[in-house]
Amino acid sequence: MSTIITDECINCGVCEPECPNTAISEGEDFYEIEADLCTECVGFHGEEACQEVCPVDCCIPNEEHKETEEDLLEKAKKIHPDETFPAVGELSNETSLFRNPDRKNANL
Repeated sequence: MSTIITDECINCGVCEPECPNTAISEGEDFYEIEADLCTECVGFHGEEACQEVCPVDCCIPNEEHKETEEDLLEKAKKIHPDETFPAVGELSNETSLFRNPDRKNANL
């Protein structure tokens, strides 16, 4: 599932430069995440970079847009065709939130 930013966003902007896919941009009222570009940082980090840095915890999973680890990794490969990514079976707790039980929002 892609991550969304709730209306609790305080527009501090710390999340935008952390996104490896440039999926975050300033919206009309608060920052927004483009679902087509959000890979939940699979292939890059063990948790979503935006969730990790958000001071008010307003970056949350979008329950209405669920995607598998495989889907998110394929999306990352399409967004970054010149990058080398591990195979799904080679992802670790450092490169996939699906394998990181210690991530910030593991219980959401």
